[in-house]
Amino acid sequence: MKGLIHKFCTRYHFSENDALKLINEMDVAEYKKLDKIIEEGKHNSSLYLVSDGLMRGYSMIEGIDTTMWFASEGEIFFSVWSYVDNKASHITIETLSDCTVYSIPKAKLEVLFSSSITFANLGRKLIEQYCLSIEVWMVDWEIPTARERYLALLEKTPEFIMHVPLYQIASYLRITPQSLSRIRAQL
Repeated sequence: MKGLIHKFCTRYHFSENDALKLINEMDVAEYKKLDKIIEEGKHNSSLYLVSDGLMRGYSMIEGIDTTMWFASEGEIFFSVWSYVDNKASHITIETLSDCTVYSIPKAKLEVLFSSSITFANLGRKLIEQYCLSIEVWMVDWEIPTARERYLALLEKTPEFIMHVPLYQIASYLRITPQSLSRIRAQL
């Protein structure tokens, strides 16, 4: 739990005491590898916090499984469409390993946000970090070659490379698995 709290607080700029208050309001669940927590086309407005394990968010784009992001210990995830717009999710979020995940329904979270300025600021910080991650993702696509994007991914999140199937990494980099194999062979 200490590692989770440290990573969560570092990522979202939250005090340990406030992080514990939030986690105490959340439910905990265990998931098996490849369980789908949020499914494309279905409504799910809960907010989740990864306690242990790896997740990925993906969408089927023109029949192709396209990985959008990965998440690990201390990171939150949710369907923006369901949470913000009360619509069906446009992505599927599945586990890449056995996982422990905390969750809180939107209604309960909104009550918590209304209870204090501290928790209202948590909501703001979560959205800020989400916006930042989207912008980083967009800027990363300015890196001109697939090789450079792969090297950037290795630098930022080396743990994913060891635990995520190569075809999902290739999907995230928007290249074929064969291209990724060639890049890896050249390193």
